[in-house]
Amino acid sequence: MCGVAGFLYKDPGRTGPIGQTVLRMLDVLGSRGGDGSGVALYGVGGGSSSREKDTASLPTPDSRLPISFVVRMVLGGHGPAHEQAARIKDRVERIATVQEAEVQHDYLRLVVRDGDEVSVLADAVEHDDPGVEVFSIGRAMEVVKQVGPAQVLRDKYCLSTFQGTHGIGHTRLATESRVDISHCHPFWARPYADIAVVHNGQITNYRKLRRRMEMRGVHFCTGNDSEIIALYIAEQLASGATLRQALERSVDDLDGTFTYLIATAQGIGMARDVFDTKALVVTETDEWVAMASEEVALCEAFGGALRTYQPPAREVQVWLR
Repeated sequence: MCGVAGFLYKDPGRTGPIGQTVLRMLDVLGSRGGDGSGVALYGVGGGSSSREKDTASLPTPDSRLPISFVVRMVLGGHGPAHEQAARIKDRVERIATVQEAEVQHDYLRLVVRDGDEVSVLADAVEHDDPGVEVFSIGRAMEVVKQVGPAQVLRDKYCLSTFQGTHGIGHTRLATESRVDISHCHPFWARPYADIAVVHNGQITNYRKLRRRMEMRGVHFCTGNDSEIIALYIAEQLASGATLRQALERSVDDLDGTFTYLIATAQGIGMARDVFDTKALVVTETDEWVAMASEEVALCEAFGGALRTYQPPAREVQVWLR
């Protein structure tokens, strides 16, 4: 069944407790699936304490890293986490400048600059180190996910303290791929920086679309059908489409039942399928917008006196900062 949630401050200069807001919604949505939970949170960018308005076009897969990027990865395999983190840091320092390195349980967070291509950086992190998997690279985006309820994200990784501009989250009921951390949502549109998706539903033409994309050289990290949504949108954006145009095209090109949220450094978009089967409830003020699979999750995060609405079938909406 799964649950999705999202939140965005409309003022480009405003930040707030994004982590706590999204996690409070996920606490309630955990009843829709306890196989995993995760968030893609957008901070001030590259580990900096201030954020400039990003007016640049979407980075291509081959874009270099002239400014700070945040890399989030899960550790695994052999040896203690800190020893594994030291090996990864050493490899990355051969191609980039590591400004920060922090281990939190089984995750390593790096802030790097002056590096090579995003894809080269991700490959360097994972090279010859079984169990290591990069979950996000972005100027602002950080993806953290785990098997189990949202409380795990709060307890292990202190995400309730995350200050930022917007974010999306997910609770998972596994239906078509295995239960592990890799197949939890959100999915990063690797190797496009700052793009992630959360999805409730099933993409029935996933195999056909995947084969076509693989013939173009697209690499998939998992066997989860939701990953293809992130890559589809990223390709559309890289070809010059606006986020709204990309979402509108997806409603026609993706078969199945779906409600999904896509996040970029500039904002959040949502799309629903032609059957109107996977619920989404939206509440909006002059200052912010929030959405979740169930109204009760919104009430938990923002109180009970909310004006809400449910987007109809084929609906596409975009909120940009």
